[in-house]
Amino acid sequence: MKDEKSTARSLQSADTERRNAADVEDGRAGSGAALKPVLHEAASDRATAPTARAGTGIRVLKRNMKRNGSRGCVTRKTRFGSRERDWLKGDAQRGCVCLYGASEPQPPASGPQTSTTPQPDLKLVLCSTNTTAEELCAQRDVQGLYLQLHGDLIRRLDPSERPLQMVYDYLTAMGYEDPLRVQQEAANSDLSCMIRFYSEKPVNADQQERTLLKGVFSVRKGKTQLHKWAERQVILCGTCLIVASVKDSLTGKMHILPLVGGKVEEVKRRQHCLMFSSAGPQAQTYYVNFDTLADYQRWHRQASKVVSQTISLVDLSCYSLEEVPEYLFYCQDVTHLNLRHNFMRLDGPGGLSNFNRFAQLKSLNLSHNGLGVFPESVCEILTLTELYLSCNGLSAIPPRVDNLQSLQTLCLDGNRLDSLPEELGSLVQLCSLGLSFNDFPQIPSVVERLCALDKLAMAGNRVETLDLCCLLRMSHIKSIDLRLNGLRCVKSETLEPVKHLTQLDLRDNRLTSVDLSAACSLETLQCQRNQLGSLTLSGYTLRTLHANNNCLTTVNIYPVPNQLTHMDLSRNLLEYLPDWVCDSRKIEVLDVSHNLLSELPARLLSSMSLRKLLAGNNKLERLADLLDHIPLETLDLQHNKLRELPECFFYKALNLKYLNVSANALETIPPSSQSEESLSTLQELYLTGNNLNENCAALLVGHQNLRVLHMAYNQLLSFPASKLSKLEVLEELNLSGNKLKTIPSTVSSCKRLHTLIAHSNHISVFPEVLNLPEIKLVDVSCNEQTEILLPDSLPSTLQELDLTGNSSLILEHKTLNLFSHISTLKLDQKPAVTAGDAQGTSTLWDHGYAEMCGQRNKLCVSVLAVDRFGDSPEAAYGIFDGDRNEEVSRLLQCTMGDVLAEEIQHSSVDSVYMCNTFLTSHRKLGMAGQKLGASALLCYIHHESSEPGSYFSLTVANVGTCQAVLCRDGQPLALSKVFSLEQSAEEMERVKLAKAIITEDNKVSGVTCCSRLLGCSYLFPWVLPKPWVHTEPLCSQDEFLILGNKALFQKVSYQEAVSTVLAVRDPRAAAKKLCTLAQSYGCRDNVGAVVVALHIGEDSCTCEPPLLTAEARGPPAPTPLPTSVSPGDPATPSSSSGIASEFNSEMSASEVGSEAGSTASDEHPSSGPTARPERRCSLHPAATLCNMGPLASLGPGAHPALFQRQPSSATFSSNQSDNGLDSDDEAPLEGVISNGSKLEVEVDIHCCAFQLRSGPPESPKDLDGRHDLRGSDYPNSKMRRQNSVVVSATNGCLLAVCGREISDLKKSPSTSSLFGKKLSNGSVVALEDSHNIIEVALEAPKKKSGYFAAPAQQDPEDQLIIPPSLEQDVREQLRGQSPVVPGPPPPSTPPSARDPNWDHPHSTIPGLHPTTVLQQDVYDTAL
Repeated sequence: MKDEKSTARSLQSADTERRNAADVEDGRAGSGAALKPVLHEAASDRATAPTARAGTGIRVLKRNMKRNGSRGCVTRKTRFGSRERDWLKGDAQRGCVCLYGASEPQPPASGPQTSTTPQPDLKLVLCSTNTTAEELCAQRDVQGLYLQLHGDLIRRLDPSERPLQMVYDYLTAMGYEDPLRVQQEAANSDLSCMIRFYSEKPVNADQQERTLLKGVFSVRKGKTQLHKWAERQVILCGTCLIVASVKDSLTGKMHILPLVGGKVEEVKRRQHCLMFSSAGPQAQTYYVNFDTLADYQRWHRQASKVVSQTISLVDLSCYSLEEVPEYLFYCQDVTHLNLRHNFMRLDGPGGLSNFNRFAQLKSLNLSHNGLGVFPESVCEILTLTELYLSCNGLSAIPPRVDNLQSLQTLCLDGNRLDSLPEELGSLVQLCSLGLSFNDFPQIPSVVERLCALDKLAMAGNRVETLDLCCLLRMSHIKSIDLRLNGLRCVKSETLEPVKHLTQLDLRDNRLTSVDLSAACSLETLQCQRNQLGSLTLSGYTLRTLHANNNCLTTVNIYPVPNQLTHMDLSRNLLEYLPDWVCDSRKIEVLDVSHNLLSELPARLLSSMSLRKLLAGNNKLERLADLLDHIPLETLDLQHNKLRELPECFFYKALNLKYLNVSANALETIPPSSQSEESLSTLQELYLTGNNLNENCAALLVGHQNLRVLHMAYNQLLSFPASKLSKLEVLEELNLSGNKLKTIPSTVSSCKRLHTLIAHSNHISVFPEVLNLPEIKLVDVSCNEQTEILLPDSLPSTLQELDLTGNSSLILEHKTLNLFSHISTLKLDQKPAVTAGDAQGTSTLWDHGYAEMCGQRNKLCVSVLAVDRFGDSPEAAYGIFDGDRNEEVSRLLQCTMGDVLAEEIQHSSVDSVYMCNTFLTSHRKLGMAGQKLGASALLCYIHHESSEPGSYFSLTVANVGTCQAVLCRDGQPLALSKVFSLEQSAEEMERVKLAKAIITEDNKVSGVTCCSRLLGCSYLFPWVLPKPWVHTEPLCSQDEFLILGNKALFQKVSYQEAVSTVLAVRDPRAAAKKLCTLAQSYGCRDNVGAVVVALHIGEDSCTCEPPLLTAEARGPPAPTPLPTSVSPGDPATPSSSSGIASEFNSEMSASEVGSEAGSTASDEHPSSGPTARPERRCSLHPAATLCNMGPLASLGPGAHPALFQRQPSSATFSSNQSDNGLDSDDEAPLEGVISNGSKLEVEVDIHCCAFQLRSGPPESPKDLDGRHDLRGSDYPNSKMRRQNSVVVSATNGCLLAVCGREISDLKKSPSTSSLFGKKLSNGSVVALEDSHNIIEVALEAPKKKSGYFAAPAQQDPEDQLIIPPSLEQDVREQLRGQSPVVPGPPPPSTPPSARDPNWDHPHSTIPGLHPTTVLQQDVYDTAL
């Protein structure tokens, strides 16, 4: 973990390397007129500062800036006055630099922020790109400026460096292209989580403690009482305790006490006293009495670490040091000094020039220090045996390196070397040389003279030809690493054998043919991911061969490799296996999957050494009979054409523990034994995607050790109850996609069962699994459940329950309360259908999604799905995969839709607004995105506004490994680009040019295999957030869209995914099937899929293309304004609706990140063109409010059901939001009770109506004549969002909620489920069906302290029924109780515009229809 964190420190050296490029641009950057320096103080009249220097172009704003509660965050509106903004607009090379004071760079997130917490002294400095750090220091009267990247190391800027230009270069490298946008982003305070400047170096107390401890304390030497206590200066530095002979002075004699191997103990007779003792027979002892408990604990903690070491190691890595403490030179026993990821300088008392004072130093690590040149003073440390100088930008090695005659290991990886001095050849003891990721065009000739060298690492260089004759002259080298070199040829012209080479790594090159028959001692060869068509090897000593991902049709090895134990030939073009494979006597693991094999030799299956055979994704039609008992333990035969297995298969393969025969054509399986007694040891059996019936289930009884059974998507009509009870150790059972009507009650005999997945069947009775002691997950979605019979209590182990897609399921209040403790409960949501929705986007597209944890403990995949994005027929879908973290994917899910809505208003160019959406989302991750990251894919369906009369287009943007596939005419069309180092040669080259270290598992700095991610900003510039953007016009041949994460498409090909969805059609059931197939094919990771069904015909839409690109497109709003459905005709979702609610009760108010729910509304505003009425087709009429009146007065882009903010359910492991605001700072919400892991919301559902103030009068003619959401009759075509109203008719009672009340309710994680879909990972997806909080609240349990766990059926007492005879009385009483609202009364609604659902036997209250435009505040009263 420490290595992963410290990888980011190498970015600091990149700043120095970019300095020269920045100087070249000086002339262009300084073209703007210089600004005379003016210092603006708080409450001043903007007078010129007397200390300002002419010509520097600097302004300093030191105002009483309002903070939004976060540390170092300034409200945007209070930053600049009009004068500053006008100055900035004059030139794009002008900008703002945020200077922070000397406080800790990122305070810990523990505990609430109080008024005594020190705030950073933040000042905004206006300057230009040619303003240097020296000029800024003179203006501010400070000693120097300091730079911090990604919350990591802090380095001092050189006087000539230009801070604003550095920020601009950073943003440009991220992906911003527009200079004006770069200028705007540079002034954003959120950017401080990525790049931040300090006017003084921040003090980190913890770092200071680990580097150096000193103070004046009472000291006594020796264990006897003869010595007296005396006040002395005491220092703990490195490996020694240093005691001065004179108080408060270091001029006299220094007493050095080595602590490594010694001991530190508490002295119980004296308070706050420690005894320090050295090791050895002549050990010395010192007693130190501390003044305070804090000092005592601090010294005890640090000294305990030192004495526990076995070697004299001093680790000062990642401390932003420019020099070591001078006291460290007193530690003459130091043998290992680690200074990686610092900024060490040559000069100074503790600089590198004085390191020869270490008399016993053997190992020195100076990697990632940005040295630029080789520190020749190191050549004077003659005792060195290990020297690490990786990633320092070195271009040459000095000849003086020959002084280091004791050197055994020299690591020079990640530099800019292209040659080595001949003097290096005199290092006769050098046995390991690291030259990876440099610029060597060939293996240096000096290597031939290094007779002790046995390992040569040259990955990531420019070697294009490997000559075996050259290797003959390097007879001492046994291992060579030539990965990622662009090798094109291996010359083997010599007939003389190369006897010394045992390991050769040729991965990720451009080889088409390799002949290594001359390397007769070769033991391990790795040549994956080339273009090999032929491979010839010597088999004398060959033990391991990795040659997957090539174009091999055969492999020639002579003689037979009898030492071969592991061979990987997967993903090639093999049509048969060579004979030598069967003759090899010791082969244990053989992978020949993804080839063209039509048969497996019988001799291979009967091998007495083979333990693991992977032969999936071939063309096997039969399996040869087994002649004898075999030791095979793992067999994978998925995706073949097998119709049967040999009859004797199971009782000849008694050691078999894993068998996967999914995706074949099996109609039966062989018996487990010939007799009733079975000796089977089979533990995992995967039979998904065959033609098995219920008779096969009886044959499973003999496998009594079976733990995992997958029989999904077969032809099972039932599962024999008596047979299921015999599988007593079964832990995971998947019977999805069959024709089961019930799960046998004998499933309760499987006491170890923790996972039951049985979706997409015809099950009407809930399985009896809730009594099982270890049950964790139950998925019975997409069935025919009608009711659930529950025990009195549920097992505490139950974590997830999926009941979606059961359209007839009715849950009582008692059942919902019983489910309240389940962390993930997935239920259908009742759709509220309006006339606009019924004829609108529902005919164009609908979606379904599925997420499965697999064998991981947490779900790190999140989905964004908005069927109605804004007020026009548009949609947005996304999938986010955090790999090992769940925080980033949740944050992206909560914010990315809002960011897209904002960016659309800034630009109409798809590549621009999609790219900026990703870059802005990356910035909004804040502190969470410094060390964590996620793959992201976003799809946006919209009209192509640039072409009048056009149809829909699909714009896709992605980073990482999430992928999108469009089905067009039944064939897959890939829309995304996989940013993986193994699959993108272009990205691999870019990362290599940036001098990243790519580890042997093809990960950047050993962290991630992706070259582009959102988050992981500490890996900049190697890992970037700039996405791939592609726009595809949609046509009538486009049937559906599939979004999936890496795990899905690793196991399911594009063609199989398309064929699967074509066979299912229902989007939700199809997404479920895709995830189930991936798991049955061997996926053990998180898997997620989104299926979007497209119904876009050539005559589907005749709308005039939208002309409002800036304001017409609003933020994500899944559905038009809902209309309540009468209880007599409840709206229930179909199995294809893909609408579900998922609730997570393990959320507390303190776990909600304050920035996670923030929107792009704090971005820079832009004005759009004037709105005009637009031609609408019958499929997309202008939406109306319950058909009662127009919504045009809401202004362009406004909608009564649109919310600019999505509720956040993102959980931070650090309990701190990304903008630095501790979650405990948030004010408690009224009515919300938190008990640590759950939230209860107190609400009285009978008092949920709000009295409305009347708007301007409107005639019936006006009501009928205005139907355009985008047009506006409001005076300024603007409307305050908090005044928008959600109105619904519920059983004759008009209810309305003002936006202010909505925003309050949305702050609560518990009530956030009313405004969005909570996913199984606790995050929220924008609603597709209902934004009406009152409607949902009426369906919630009536207990005041109950949970909004799921919608329930309305109770009769919840209905407000008014007999016709009392209508007038009730109206008068309501008027008397409500406050008098000035202005004319609201207009009556014409009968033609009235909602048909209101016309039921019980009359409603006429004349109480509220208007949709509120010009004043809304008063809430009890109805």
